Parts: sequence; C-alpha cells; structure tokens
Amino acid sequence: MLGAGAAALVFSVLAPAHALSNHDAAAPQPENQAAPVAMAPAAPDPAAAEAVMPEVPRPAARPAQLAALQPAPAAAEVVRGPVTRLPVPRYVSLKGNEGNVRRGPSLSHRIDWVFRHAGMPLRVVGEFGHWRRVEDRDGAGGWVHYQLLSGVRTAIVQQDMVELRGRPDLNAGVIAVAEGGAIVRLGKCEINWCQISGGGAKGWVEKAAIWGVDAEEIRD
Repeated sequence: MLGAGAAALVFSVLAPAHALSNHDAAAPQPENQAAPVAMAPAAPDPAAAEAVMPEVPRPAARPAQLAALQPAPAAAEVVRGPVTRLPVPRYVSLKGNEGNVRRGPSLSHRIDWVFRHAGMPLRVVGEFGHWRRVEDRDGAGGWVHYQLLSGVRTAIVQQDMVELRGRPDLNAGVIAVAEGGAIVRLGKCEINWCQISGGGAKGWVEKAAIWGVDAEEIRD
C-alpha cells in the first residue's frame, strides 16, 4: 500500500496540467507568430518537493522475535509420605477408645497425653516407620502408632446447633441439629458443603462448620 500510494503521488506532481495531443503538436503555426521557444525544465526545488509530498508515517518495526509463550501454571505437587506413599497431610481417625500420643516415634519416648474419643478425626503430618505424627483440631499432637489409626473419615462439629439440611442449599429443609463437639461420619463433600451422619440422622452442613476436611477438598 505504501509503494502504490507513493507512485500515485509522484505521478500527480510530475504530470503536466495540459498535455498536448499528437494532432495539436503536428498542426502548422501561423507565419506571423513567432516560434515557441523551448524552455529547459527548472531544477527541482528540494524544499518544494518536501512541501508537496506529505510525510508518510513509517510502519512500526516488527519485533526481532516473537515473545516466548508462557507455559500454563503447573498443578500443585502432591507431597507423599516416605512410608505409605499416601498424601501428607491427610485426615484419619482414632480407631479405638484410647491412643497414646508420644513425644517421638518409638515406645521409648514419653507419653505426652492420651486421646480418648473413638472416631476422633486427626491430621497426619509426618511418617516414620510404624509411627505417624498427628494433630488434632487445636494443632496439638505427637507420634501415634499406626495400628491406633483408621482410614475412616470423620469430622468434629465446631459450631453449636448446626443445622443438617436435605441438600447443599441454605433454602433446603432442616433434617436435624448437631451439637458442637459432636464426632460425625464424613460423607460426600462439595466445595462449600459436606454430608455428615450420626445419631441416626444424615444431612448436609456447610463445610466451615466442621473440622476434618480441607477447604478445597471434594469427596464423591
């Protein structure tokens, strides 16, 4: 487009205002009229040429190379325990009515305290041999022998008088009410809701009302 525009512009400047036809050039001149004097073309004035020809903007230079494509962010890497190769952290529950919590991963380490609630949800944060380092909902914990733990998922109700609903919706009907501190069985979970059961009742509660499941965890 730039080359064609420049050519048209030069043509309009150099073309004479009135071109003679071949017939007019060959026509005889009257005898009493002086012969036309040939005029040498005047030297082109650079300043005039600049005034006549407008400056055409130069197209933007192309980049020397295209920018490198940015790779999509990689998914967060799952950290796995060195013993079980299961994700760490993860949730488990206390299998029996008691569980000794030791200061280190062996029977020679002293017992700091004892868990006394069957089904209590715990969070595994470390592994060493037959021992698992666990935490409760308050962040307190220690080392527990793996035989005292179960893969059954449970949760603790953290708010008092939590309403269990028929479906994961605040407009759904209330089926039952759970007291704060109650240990319940954990079922399906969506991003904001989880299904729990206990005491013969089963329903959906908001995930923020219980402890024993990650905020972004989904369970089928």
